[in-house]
Amino acid sequence: MLGVVENHSLPHSMPRTAAFFDLDKTVIAKSSTLTFSKSFYQGGLINRRAVLRTAYAQFVFLAGGADHDQMERMREYLSALCRGWNVQLVKELVAETLHDLIDPIIYDEAASLIEEHHTAGRDVVIVSTSGAEVVEPIGELLGADRVVATRMIVGDDGCFTGEVEYYAYGPTKAAAIRELAGSESYDLSGCYAYSDSATDLPMLEAVGHPHAVNPDRALRREALTRGWPILDFHRPVRLKQRIRGFSVPPRPALVAAAAVGAAAATAGLVWYASRRRSAAA
Repeated sequence: MLGVVENHSLPHSMPRTAAFFDLDKTVIAKSSTLTFSKSFYQGGLINRRAVLRTAYAQFVFLAGGADHDQMERMREYLSALCRGWNVQLVKELVAETLHDLIDPIIYDEAASLIEEHHTAGRDVVIVSTSGAEVVEPIGELLGADRVVATRMIVGDDGCFTGEVEYYAYGPTKAAAIRELAGSESYDLSGCYAYSDSATDLPMLEAVGHPHAVNPDRALRREALTRGWPILDFHRPVRLKQRIRGFSVPPRPALVAAAAVGAAAATAGLVWYASRRRSAAA
């Protein structure tokens, strides 16, 4: 627990502060973009091969995170994949499946932290490398005050061109935070930031209270060296269950989640194995 003071007891002269959260593996247990691959397949945006490839990417992401080179390859792949997608259709598919796909994978610990920061009078800002069409609805679901996300260029036909207008990654996340601090009068020395990845070191360094959440090896090493708090989030739970007072999903939900995860991992491994065989042939 943060042990923060409630907002109504703070003097009006106190500077404004915010809590900045990375999204994937920090607030939710998976990659937000890759989680919607099945929805995009059912909506006719991607083919079966792309579904298998994203399942493998999700498996790799969950197993060990993604370093800079892997993130760049994923960015290039997803940018090419979404070329020609109708933006309105993407938004509709996300809206239709948001609660089914995202609600069950929100970390209970992250939701509690968001509540604590709001109680303390801090704004909550989601800062994610995923696309705005995915991140903005998730931010609304979480009750975030603002969202910073990657933006793709949209052509006159209402479809993605495959080019990136703004890439929310690494140093650009830190730049966005500083820009927000200027426009919203945040005192960064009193702000908080949370991330799982060493690629977010610039964002964590930009605030006075950085936290490593489920950190990859590089970030864990940095956090230990710098004396940053290390948090372990491991309880995904539906928001409606939190409201009813549940902190752990009922057993059938756990079994179903394990089955889905195993299916995705199996699909990814099958795709990877077939690719290796093709390469060797």
